[in-house]
Amino acid sequence: MEWILTGTEKPPDWFIELVKSYPTGGDFAAQLFWQRGIQDQEKLAAFINYQSYQPASSFEFGQEMNLAIERLITAGKTGAKIVIWGDFDADGITSTAVLWDGLGEFFQQHRQLSYYIPNRLTESHGLNKPGIDILAAQGCQLIVTCDTGSTNIAEIIYAQSLGIDVIVTDHHTLPSERPPVVAIINPRYLAKEHPLYHLSGVAVAYKLVEALYISLPDIPAHPLTDLLDLVAVGLIADLVQLSGDCRYLAQLGIQQLHTDYQKLPTARRRPGVGKLLELCQKSGDRPTDISFGLGPRINAVSRIHGDASFCVELLTSRDMQRCQQLAEETELANSRRKSLQKDVQVQVTKKLNQLDLSTTSVIVLEDPQWAGGVLGLVAGQIAQETGRPTILLSTEAKENKTDSSPSFARGSARSINSVDLYQLVQEQAHLLDRFGGHPFAAGLSLLVENIPLFTAAINQKLRQSLGGINLTPTVQADLVVTVADLGKDLFLELKLLEPCGMGNPIPKLLIKNCWFENSWHRNEQDLKGNKIQYIKTDFNIRDDSTNNPFPGIWWGHYKEELPIGKCDCIAEIDFNSFKNRYEIRLVALRSHTGTELKTQNSAMILDWRNQEDLGELKSEKSLLIMKNCPTNWDNLRLWWKQSLNQQKQLVIAWRKPQNQTPRDVLVTLVGIAKYLGRTNQLVTRVQILEKLGISDQSLYLGFQALKYLGFIVQRQNHHLQISWDFKYYQKPADYAISQFLAAVREEQFQRDYFSHVPLSIIVAMIGK
Repeated sequence: MEWILTGTEKPPDWFIELVKSYPTGGDFAAQLFWQRGIQDQEKLAAFINYQSYQPASSFEFGQEMNLAIERLITAGKTGAKIVIWGDFDADGITSTAVLWDGLGEFFQQHRQLSYYIPNRLTESHGLNKPGIDILAAQGCQLIVTCDTGSTNIAEIIYAQSLGIDVIVTDHHTLPSERPPVVAIINPRYLAKEHPLYHLSGVAVAYKLVEALYISLPDIPAHPLTDLLDLVAVGLIADLVQLSGDCRYLAQLGIQQLHTDYQKLPTARRRPGVGKLLELCQKSGDRPTDISFGLGPRINAVSRIHGDASFCVELLTSRDMQRCQQLAEETELANSRRKSLQKDVQVQVTKKLNQLDLSTTSVIVLEDPQWAGGVLGLVAGQIAQETGRPTILLSTEAKENKTDSSPSFARGSARSINSVDLYQLVQEQAHLLDRFGGHPFAAGLSLLVENIPLFTAAINQKLRQSLGGINLTPTVQADLVVTVADLGKDLFLELKLLEPCGMGNPIPKLLIKNCWFENSWHRNEQDLKGNKIQYIKTDFNIRDDSTNNPFPGIWWGHYKEELPIGKCDCIAEIDFNSFKNRYEIRLVALRSHTGTELKTQNSAMILDWRNQEDLGELKSEKSLLIMKNCPTNWDNLRLWWKQSLNQQKQLVIAWRKPQNQTPRDVLVTLVGIAKYLGRTNQLVTRVQILEKLGISDQSLYLGFQALKYLGFIVQRQNHHLQISWDFKYYQKPADYAISQFLAAVREEQFQRDYFSHVPLSIIVAMIGK
């Protein structure tokens, strides 16, 4: 990973004083504004204060907007049935909700106006003929798409053949020729410098409603601004460039989102949004409340269930009880998404370790077990970590097929900033069944038999077109700060740049020569108290600038992955409204230990975890085979030192444990104790350990629990004798039992971690 520090050219004094004229402005904010090209008073005022910005008219879409409004007015006069065709991601759901509420001011909902959200797992993005057939059977005469439809030429022609007109509102890549629609409102037709060019799907939908409000001002009963909170959610969740009208709409929408949340639950205009914010412990006043809170939860519903239609009801209904139920379903879907994402990430990392990245320009991996709904998220992580466009495909397992029809692979692709993925994949269209998306994100399907040819072709194409593009993964820092700089003042100063997003990223802070203390990690829990296979590490960060530590979190990582000793880190500063504290969110780490040792270590460790047959390893005298799964890093380091001393290659060959629940382990231990007490037989510690699958430390606590239950454990030479006497029973035994259960739970947690932690992390940790 290459670290890049943005140019640290100091802005002129007059500009620093200009920034400081704002209530929370300071040197750091001035440096960021200057670096990002906001270098005069007019630009700065328009950037910070939305009231200084003049938004573009919705009629700047020209004749296409006129045609759309004309057709909608005709539909109103004739009573034609209109269906909103949306999409299942956060931008598509909020787009549908904006049209549902917005067009609902002009057309009676459920009678003349309805909506259709495709199923992510069975239909994929865009218009499709089976869905159009359903709408035709319901008497639909006009489809208004949102966040989709620009390239669905065949489907649009099919709809017309059934007597259905189509208005497209979208922001995705345009077809080579204008599609045969009533109107297409897509900002890609505008110049790149136009303030509407970067609108996401929800903002385009809003502009259509805005034009209708202007054309028929006497009809709406509610103000147009009621839609702005939904617009902000879709804009920020879709990661579009927040400049021009995008930034203006996001600023207005976030203000409205927070204002509504501050009301009593019974007085909120959108109780479903308010409940979602409560569940993700956010207050709606920050763009990160959307990007890390609302957005992932809305997206999770289709990733897990396929059908996300109820999300539109969640965002628009006024029924508090119904909204609470739907919000809780959404929260549970997000918990399930986190677990699935972690599982797939582990499996993808294993496959990735078998690739030679020096000869791979585009990563293409496949597996029949992968959950299709989370492939885009994992592909994004891998692309960021490796610096290479990544395509992950879920194939149809042969045993699941009952006929001889061809097998398809469906998946998601994510790119890095320097590679236009859409163009790259589109050039292999002859090998694909379906394809669509952005330059940085796409979905696709193809025949399984075409995957090798597709992989070779796309790699060859990128190698030919790379030129001077560097595929080394990079992370960029904007400011150098110390731990003493962290806190409320810095947070409020950097908040001047919000809302952040594409083109105006969240400021990344480089902290040098720091170290970590009081770190601990835990699994999250869902609403039902079930453990989620998703980790968060809490810590304190320190350096020599102050005696006061500063709190922070590291999502998706274990405490053991934090380096011991001094290091450099890149982080973002945040405010945790749930804990009412300022904290940093860790982005990247760079240990001060040398990379030469890590390279050497990597060659000395052979990863044979979870393998069925270790026969060929047993005869190798040059190998030191570690079969038992460790429960801590010190155990693993002892084996590593032993391999170095013996000049043998270390083989980590443990399997993922098949754990009983901690309660079942306790029941088994008590059963063993009762049997031995009744038969007066002797037993060794090793025999008990093998039967229970726990460590010596946990067994010691188990013996303490047995003593509270009236059992007497005595040593006889190398054996143990266990007897029972009621007079030794102590009440209560709950504390001793809970200590034992907690120890077993933690031990199982650690073994599960070591069964799948990437080899690269093992290599990094044993050298410390």
